[in-house]
Amino acid sequence: MKNRFEVGIFIFNEADVLDFSGPFEVFSLTEKNREKLFNVNLISEHGRLITARNGYKVMPSYDFSNHPDLDILIIPGGYGAEEIEIKNTIALKWITSQYEKVQILASVCTGALLLAECGILDNKKATTHWMDYDRLEQEYPKVNVIRKVKYVDEGKVLTSGGISSGINMCFHLIQRLFDADMAKFTAKRMEYDIEI
Repeated sequence: MKNRFEVGIFIFNEADVLDFSGPFEVFSLTEKNREKLFNVNLISEHGRLITARNGYKVMPSYDFSNHPDLDILIIPGGYGAEEIEIKNTIALKWITSQYEKVQILASVCTGALLLAECGILDNKKATTHWMDYDRLEQEYPKVNVIRKVKYVDEGKVLTSGGISSGINMCFHLIQRLFDADMAKFTAKRMEYDIEI
């Protein structure tokens, strides 16, 4: 087991704020003997200031060309995923190339649509925001859409439901990579209720 995992979170204009800030908080607070177990950074296509949903401005640490090698990549959702990045061939190629390199690729909310557009969810179970179950099912018939769950774990690929579900998925990943006690302690620190 690694001592520290390198986590990248893709951010883009009109991304849902909790989709990326929730996982950022969970992974950033996970420690053992006061040593961080995850190094977490925000990555955008160009490394410039991003305006997420409702005017929330965020400055990424890296762009597609200069980020460190990642163990885990998180893809958030929101209008920016559903209507903008899904047409961005540069972003889609980057996600596809990272899929070949990372240990875990995970989506939050409608970030699943980006994975589906890349073909990464073909012949896999996946979930997304409840308002987009039908779209995922109809536009990507090779995806086995699972409804009314917080997340789906297909090994290398994980998908989670809408917005706050990404937090539940991250606690599941902590349990998977470390143990249940680590996940429970981090959740307690955040005052977040989880079932493990």
